[in-house]
Amino acid sequence: MKHGSWSSTETGGLSVSPRVGSRREKPLKTGPRLDGWGNGFILSDDVPTAEYRRDPRGKIRHGAVRRFGMDITWVTDRIAVGGGIWSAENMAKVSREGITHIIYMQIEFDDTPLAEPHGIMVCWNPIDDDFEPKPPDVFARGVEFALAALEDNSARLLVHCAAGVHRAPMMTLALLGVMGWKVEEAMDLIEKRRPAADFAEVYVRSVERFLRGGVEVRISSFNRPAG
Repeated sequence: MKHGSWSSTETGGLSVSPRVGSRREKPLKTGPRLDGWGNGFILSDDVPTAEYRRDPRGKIRHGAVRRFGMDITWVTDRIAVGGGIWSAENMAKVSREGITHIIYMQIEFDDTPLAEPHGIMVCWNPIDDDFEPKPPDVFARGVEFALAALEDNSARLLVHCAAGVHRAPMMTLALLGVMGWKVEEAMDLIEKRRPAADFAEVYVRSVERFLRGGVEVRISSFNRPAG
């Protein structure tokens, strides 16, 4: 399998107020870590968390990002969602988990140089976590990369952003939708496995528009993942 870079063109405690249009009615728990929620697992003791703030226009923005360890939540046996990697040490941990492909949604950091020594193929699909609609090509790029990777039965995929709260769950939702999941069922699965995940309504609508667009991808090789 060809390894390298796929060409294409969220970390203190987590303090988040309920988002307008979010499925979550309560704020996320505060605390220094994002590990161990749901059926996920932690790869190191210190895990990235994210602080949020409102800009002068009232939009929610990321605050300071503190770069510590690595967390991963397995949504299926081959697809995981996580927060930022940030360091060579964390990338080595990702590699030891058998992850062969990465889709990273963050604008803040480019994983490619960290992944290359491990032969991990990456798709940098950067978007801002700005609670604005996302264009279909963002999802098409990630889905195309993921499905091509998963044709190899030994491949394991990590989808991550900075904290694994918004962008990575959104991309994973689009991928599961193309693989045969209903949107609500896919959201329930992701939230069950990773309760830190939060689906803002604007992001869900963006995924639904993408799925309604008649995406032409080959999914005959895939069975609907077990819930």
